[in-house]
Amino acid sequence: MKRILPGALALLSFSLTLYAQSSLKTAMARGKKVYEKNCLTCHQANGGGVPHMNPPLVKAAFVQGDKDKLIQWVLKGSVEKVPIDGKYYSNNMPPQATLSNQDIADVLTFIRNSFQNKGSVITAGDVQAARVK
Repeated sequence: MKRILPGALALLSFSLTLYAQSSLKTAMARGKKVYEKNCLTCHQANGGGVPHMNPPLVKAAFVQGDKDKLIQWVLKGSVEKVPIDGKYYSNNMPPQATLSNQDIADVLTFIRNSFQNKGSVITAGDVQAARVK
């Protein structure tokens, strides 16, 4: 019995790791499609944005930072000249609140793990919680 328990725990841990990796891959694939349909025009295929108009998403502190702020930005958009990583961007970002919670979660997970970013996964539950704030 004592020998079986450590092996079972190791197998469970391995299974959970594989599930998390599979979930990330699935979210990334769905998020890429949402990005291509809704974000690519302004932020470009490479995430480089347009100087002084649309911010780059490459190695972006705001992308990798507070996920609640990022979700709110997508939900509510922006009409202000905003400083991002020391530069100002003036193009309005339309609200994307018509996207589903899952679409927003997937596209933000995609952005947070693409363009040389490394961020945590955003879930549909995170987006739903942000909608009621």
